[in-house]
Amino acid sequence: MEIREILKRCDHTQLSVTATWTDIAALIDDGIRYGTASVCIPPCYVSEAKKYAGEKLAICTVIGFPNGYNTKEVKVFETAQAVENGADEIDMVINIGDLKAKRLHKIEDEIKAVKAACCGRILKVIIETCLLTEEEKIAMCGIVTSAGADFIKTSTGFSKAGATREDVALFKRHVGTGVKIKAAGGISSVKDAEEFISLGADRLGTSRIVKIVKEEHLL
Repeated sequence: MEIREILKRCDHTQLSVTATWTDIAALIDDGIRYGTASVCIPPCYVSEAKKYAGEKLAICTVIGFPNGYNTKEVKVFETAQAVENGADEIDMVINIGDLKAKRLHKIEDEIKAVKAACCGRILKVIIETCLLTEEEKIAMCGIVTSAGADFIKTSTGFSKAGATREDVALFKRHVGTGVKIKAAGGISSVKDAEEFISLGADRLGTSRIVKIVKEEHLL
């Protein structure tokens, strides 16, 4: 696969708690230069990032991140504020405790509420696969589909593991029509990226691919 095609699927990501505006601006510069799908950044930088990037690059941010146990009302407020500040895409974390307790209706209601607050922006739902059983992953494929989200996403990158090839293949078998897949966490090589895409990932959450392109002068 051409490297530019891979980059078009990358949400170039910087979510470190130590990230400064200088780091975010550099991330945006690279995202524009290398043609990534978006930059994924902390909510506190969205307004400044949108003014800096203009229409050259989509700005993605995270909601209920990384643990997902904020109330629905807090997640909706976070989303509405992010949209007001210029976010083009929203990556939200589900309440994993609700999933473990089989309170599936509550999770679906929350996703629907956040989707409404997106006002037409792309919504990706992070389910943190490394903490789930196969049954729970399959259940979430159905919930994400019925709630009307745009993507199901594997991981925050802040738990005990990231995306696996098995989980992306599982998603591909069980998500409904129109729901796309984002693999995130641990994608550390061009080969990784190609394999996740071949299995059905439409987006990749990673900072490593752009670094490799720069270090190895692939463009």
